[in-house]
Amino acid sequence: MMPRTVVIAGATGFIGSYFKRRFLEEGWQVRTVGRDASADAQWNDDGAITKVLDGAELLVNLAGRSVNCRYDERHRREILDSRVLTTRILGGAVAACAEPPRTWINSSTGTIYRHAEDGPQSESSGELGSGFSVDVARVWEDELAAADVPLTRKVPLRIAIVLGAGGVMVPLRNLARLGLGGPMGPGTQKFSWIHVEDLLRAVLFVHDHAELTGPVNAASPYPVDNRELMSLVRQSLGVPFGVPTPAWLLEAGAVLIRTQTELVLKSRWVEPRKLLDAGFAFEHPTLAGALNEIAATR
Repeated sequence: MMPRTVVIAGATGFIGSYFKRRFLEEGWQVRTVGRDASADAQWNDDGAITKVLDGAELLVNLAGRSVNCRYDERHRREILDSRVLTTRILGGAVAACAEPPRTWINSSTGTIYRHAEDGPQSESSGELGSGFSVDVARVWEDELAAADVPLTRKVPLRIAIVLGAGGVMVPLRNLARLGLGGPMGPGTQKFSWIHVEDLLRAVLFVHDHAELTGPVNAASPYPVDNRELMSLVRQSLGVPFGVPTPAWLLEAGAVLIRTQTELVLKSRWVEPRKLLDAGFAFEHPTLAGALNEIAATR
């Protein structure tokens, strides 16, 4: 039997490298699009990208510069371009395929929803927010919608914060080890998250369920607040105590560690309504279980 082929765009990051390894373990043929020389096609070569996509069954676009930085003018431009231009390039390449992928899953972000402490934001009832991060997410999704690829189902995946042996866990664990693993700001802000393995499983599930269209939220059904998040991070490391960090101190500290306080102060309450209604079962639904699994695999 011919192996199924997936094309991963942006396969070098924390999520991309995990996806590449797991798809190979599941018996898929993996082709990649990226900036580095090891990729099967580079972003500046439209013909090579079309060739890589032609005959593939699934396209997963994870490309995008990390948002874990200060939002100065240069970084804002890089964050926007790395998402919108890559999506545009892929749209042109898919359109040029003789045998285009059946499904195109394009990263989006759960940050597209407003700051919400009053209720969960589902795909149908959620309210979009405002600000730079939301503007990027909207333009990103608009670019996917604009791609003229009638034979390919396009799904923007609104991904919550992804947990695994990299990504956001690194700074949170470092803070906890330094004794600064207490609640951040009010501590009541919601933290929507998903284990990287469940993200992979959600991608495969969406691919296999042709009835799923439009944006799909990828988040555990059990978000926690920041106070519980930091408590669980401390427990997973065996650190008994963490000093709370007021918002003003976070603002000062964020400049030093070159990141945005929005990453920890915005209340993200993302509900995976479409996945749950379609019968998706999470392997790591609770944060305590997910953190213990991550600590064990380290």
